[in-house]
Amino acid sequence: MHFKQTNYSLVNVATGREFQDEGWTLADPQSDSPSLVRAKYETIKFTPREDLDGFYRYANWLPISRTLANSCAPVTYKSEGLAAKLGLSQLWITFSGYWPEKGVRMQTCSFKETEAYSVCGRLKEDQDRVLVVASAGNTARAFAKVCSDNNIPLLLTIPYDNIGALWFTKKLNDCVKIVASPAGSDYFDAIALSDIICKSPKFMAEGGAKNIARRDGMGTTILSAVEKIGRIPDAYFQGIGSGTGTIAVWENNLRLISDGRFGSHKMRLYPSQNDPFTIMYDSWKADSRALVPFPADKAREAAAAIDAKVLSNRKPPYSLAGGLFDAMKDATGDIYKVTNEELREWQTIFKETEGIDIYSAAAVAVASLAKAVEDGSVSKDETIMLNITGGGEQRIRDEFEVCQAEPSLVLDPDSDANLIIKEVEALF
Repeated sequence: MHFKQTNYSLVNVATGREFQDEGWTLADPQSDSPSLVRAKYETIKFTPREDLDGFYRYANWLPISRTLANSCAPVTYKSEGLAAKLGLSQLWITFSGYWPEKGVRMQTCSFKETEAYSVCGRLKEDQDRVLVVASAGNTARAFAKVCSDNNIPLLLTIPYDNIGALWFTKKLNDCVKIVASPAGSDYFDAIALSDIICKSPKFMAEGGAKNIARRDGMGTTILSAVEKIGRIPDAYFQGIGSGTGTIAVWENNLRLISDGRFGSHKMRLYPSQNDPFTIMYDSWKADSRALVPFPADKAREAAAAIDAKVLSNRKPPYSLAGGLFDAMKDATGDIYKVTNEELREWQTIFKETEGIDIYSAAAVAVASLAKAVEDGSVSKDETIMLNITGGGEQRIRDEFEVCQAEPSLVLDPDSDANLIIKEVEALF
């Protein structure tokens, strides 16, 4: 089926200036200060597409020019087991991962697939540059799978210590290449490496949180929830590394308010971090738009100490206009921090009460929900959305023989930039 491009314009969150997307616009070229740009869709009503499969049923609110093979949407269901444990009457779980009985079959087991199917759907078929994505793990796995399945050239940069996250149910297509920063480095080093590589005209930066396709892809989690529940939830819980997923649901919450059929309220946001990697928690508690100081050596130590390695972005989109600080101020709520011990406890409880294994990052969200119940931030009868951002890996490993990918190169971002570019260009 031929897909007709979604109609939308771009809006500078800081100034309100509306302008057209040039195809891969990541920021307003006329803006003097840092600001996210947001997609303004021609379709104001939330209308799932019954003619499209999987993730693309939400295409009307995705900035895409094509659909890709093998996608899956998040699935929302009403909790019984965990809800009973926490004493909640309206706990709704939005699950991204591999759980065939629930109708969700994301073979990377992560909601990062929602980003990848949206970002790659925004790419024009005839563009000839190689997409570059920096990742701490799950994002890399998702983009690798989507690009491999759909023959889209991709370069991943990832910290070498996180390479274990790059497992797959089948061998990757040659169009996907992996470059790692050295052992002992962190996600920020992988970003630095990608920044160097993107100085070559052969490559193009995916853009991270600045890419409307990434945010609106992640925002399909709340679309799944509202489609199932029939209304905007009262409160939202998620573990965060960059906070982009929480920004994304806030943005779709505003679109749903404009629709008018699902409520006029903003759900309170309760993102959470894995202690001791708590840069956004610390900044929020200090009521500071600017991120509090977090020296590189301390950040690397903290990243090494946490179970949820994917929650370790030390330059998150927190301070800029339309970022997490603005989202939290507008929607209200709070940021929690969760220790490894606490997340492990709730990881076990979730498996016992709901019947599926979940990732550490998702367990951070579960533990923070338990804290919010305990401290009275949420009441027993409120409609609560718990975003389980990844799970079912044990199921995948039981059903498939997984294979491990390895980097083609290990490069230090502090080494000669021209040499780095030359070596990476040679991979393609």
